[in-house]
Amino acid sequence: MRRARAPAVIRVAIAGAAACAMVSAAPPPAPLRPWSGAAPVGFAQALTPATFAFPRDHGPHPQFRQEWWYVSGNLDAPSGERLGFELTFFRFALEPAPAAAPAAVPAPAPASAWRTRQIYMAHFAVTDLAAGRFRFARKLSREALGLAGAQTAPLRVWVDDWSLEEAAAGTEGAAQAVSPVPWRLRAAQPGYELELTLHPVAPAVLNGEAGLSRKSGEPGAATYYYSIPRLAVHGRLIREGHPLRLEGLAWLDREWGSGALSAQEVGWDWFALQLNDGTALMFYALRDRDGGRDAYSAGTWIEAGGAARPLSNAEVAIEVTSHWTNAQGDRYPSAWRLRVPALALDLAAHPVLADQELRTTPRYWEGAVDVGGTRQGVSVSGRGYVELVGYAQERSRHDETGVLGRLGR
Repeated sequence: MRRARAPAVIRVAIAGAAACAMVSAAPPPAPLRPWSGAAPVGFAQALTPATFAFPRDHGPHPQFRQEWWYVSGNLDAPSGERLGFELTFFRFALEPAPAAAPAAVPAPAPASAWRTRQIYMAHFAVTDLAAGRFRFARKLSREALGLAGAQTAPLRVWVDDWSLEEAAAGTEGAAQAVSPVPWRLRAAQPGYELELTLHPVAPAVLNGEAGLSRKSGEPGAATYYYSIPRLAVHGRLIREGHPLRLEGLAWLDREWGSGALSAQEVGWDWFALQLNDGTALMFYALRDRDGGRDAYSAGTWIEAGGAARPLSNAEVAIEVTSHWTNAQGDRYPSAWRLRVPALALDLAAHPVLADQELRTTPRYWEGAVDVGGTRQGVSVSGRGYVELVGYAQERSRHDETGVLGRLGR
């Protein structure tokens, strides 16, 4: 689901980016993960189920206001060390693309090479379990001059020197839900440089109604949303100058749209859990202002063979069993029990580290978790990632000067 709405809007970062991006007028600031406010006129909207085609839909959808590529996973080293990682790319349109002019109309004078209608942002986080530490970094840049961008054939998404890309071009086709070639992921921050190869080993799963994921009853409050729940990963992490070989499993989430959550929705808890019997569970619990769970919360259950089953809000019970509080006094859930009676599924999930909070705009918690429980009376275990948005209070503009300082690097 992902990767924010009203209290989780990137007001400062995107507003500052718009001011620097040389557009004639900027719409209301775009958010982290879906959205906030009604979709501006001129953007496409996710209103009805669409036909997905891969690898085309791994690439960008510029007719929509926002989208993101989300990769998270759990990795192991031969020494027994364990790490978690998250690398996310967000695309935000500052204004719709202009309509094509008639052939008889003279072309406008060349615009400045710095002019752009697209802003890209990326978050990179590492959970180093052996060292007991969580580190994150972020980048924000305009699309102009190749500083950031996204393309389809071959797939490439990048901000500065961080990237997610195909090793070679894939083959178009609606049935080809798994990329026939590996993807490569690269990102670096002080002390941690990650280089991974990702091999999709499970088909893409369409979430919601054939890929249309409704977030409220308001028109346009939806995204097109699919996941690849299992990617085999191998590569290396250079930690403080020392290389560490790694392998494990990752999860890819892809969403794009132009709409908004309803005004009463303030955040969500997102779970992506990979179990050792080959099954997987994704669920997002949308939270309303009164503290309750919104009826549009939903998810997907994925069988070991790849068959997917949608999960409604009523089918999934979530109990918070512990909490963690950051230095600013913001209180997050920190352990959960998830039950799906229709699947005879009863799971407990807990973070591998309590503090996996990204102090960005907005602040949110996203981190590696361990999972254990039963399915149809048989013990299961697993790993996964959980994202918690809308719990932290928004800070002042001064908190984000570092983010804006990265614009245009």
